[in-house]
Amino acid sequence: MPLVINDQLLDHNPEDTRSFLDRFPHFKDINGSLLSQKKIVSPQGLLYVHQRELAVTIASDKHITYLGTDSMTTCQCVIIRNTGSGAIGLGHFDGVGVEQGISTIVRKVQELSPEQYHYSVDSKQNRFEVYIIGGFVDNHHVSENVAMQILYSLRKQAQVLHLVQACFCELNTDYRQTQNWPIVMGVGVNIKTGQIFPATFHDRGPEIPLRSTIFYCGKEDSKHVMYDIYDCSSGLMQIGPYNYQPMRAVDMWLQQNDESIRQKLSTSPEVEPPHYVLNVRETFKYIQQHPFPLVTVFPDNRPHLFRKDEQGLWVPYSMIQHLY
Repeated sequence: MPLVINDQLLDHNPEDTRSFLDRFPHFKDINGSLLSQKKIVSPQGLLYVHQRELAVTIASDKHITYLGTDSMTTCQCVIIRNTGSGAIGLGHFDGVGVEQGISTIVRKVQELSPEQYHYSVDSKQNRFEVYIIGGFVDNHHVSENVAMQILYSLRKQAQVLHLVQACFCELNTDYRQTQNWPIVMGVGVNIKTGQIFPATFHDRGPEIPLRSTIFYCGKEDSKHVMYDIYDCSSGLMQIGPYNYQPMRAVDMWLQQNDESIRQKLSTSPEVEPPHYVLNVRETFKYIQQHPFPLVTVFPDNRPHLFRKDEQGLWVPYSMIQHLY
């Protein structure tokens, strides 16, 4: 089904993002309003979506208020929202499992929307809107590759989709004298109103080191998928179960200096946020401590479940159960 943009059909895959943005110059004007709305999002009511993760919920979700993600240099965030039902999904894409992730978000937004909200193409009050944010003009064209995969995957969906914002690659680049830099690296969305804004997060938990292990030593069947981490019907966040092979060089990596880690492991080492190396080190320490996760982390092969407490913070679901 063609992707709809400004009432025009994108009936073929563009050659590259530049030709795409030249065809639809209105995106540049739309992005100006996005950049003026930056917010700091507190942990209360936040569902943080990590790289290679997605989450879908409804506007009436009583457990969370915001979906968000950050640390996007060459990665991109895709938000899909049904304007009629308010069902909304967010994914953080790095080029792995893009088509599977897009299809999962669309399917779950459909499932959370009554039948009358599924296939309208006429009304802004009843359609599936798509927002793509992130990535920049990087030296290795990683962002370009991710963006093209996203556009291709959106066009393959049976559901009619309306792309209303594309703040990526050229339109998300600060052209400095010595180094291009991404303008928006973090995004939040208020699930009650649908408002989307550049965001900064002080808390990215829970269990970020565990959730990052699949980047470095995940098994082949887990390296190439996007993980759905949230069940809005129960308010439960689900982590794992993950399995990975022992990382033989983990001790060596932990001895490397910060610059070496950035240069060898990042797709865009010059523009990584300050917490990047710290997160990598914490992940490697986790792998070092748990070389066989199905034995020490997931001994019963069940996911770790979390739910928001009365203060709006994630706590293990087992702790909440013990209170009642």
